Amino acid sequence: MKELLRTNDPTVIALATALLDAEDIDCFQFDVNMSILDGSIGILPRRVMVADRDLFMARAVMKDAEIEITLDR
Repeated sequence: MKELLRTNDPTVIALATALLDAEDIDCFQFDVNMSILDGSIGILPRRVMVADRDLFMARAVMKDAEIEITLDR
């Protein structure tokens, strides 16, 4: 799996997930339960991950929606 985006904003994650679902691109959210460690104040970002084979199309979907994505690190 590859990281598509990383954000603290739950609305961006919801939008990105909905857009990916509409294009039949499976995604998975990492670090969802990390809010327990930060006291639910949202300082730890969540990551949206996609399969390696879907990364190109997922990036295109995010670009069309003007959602900032994570570049290879």
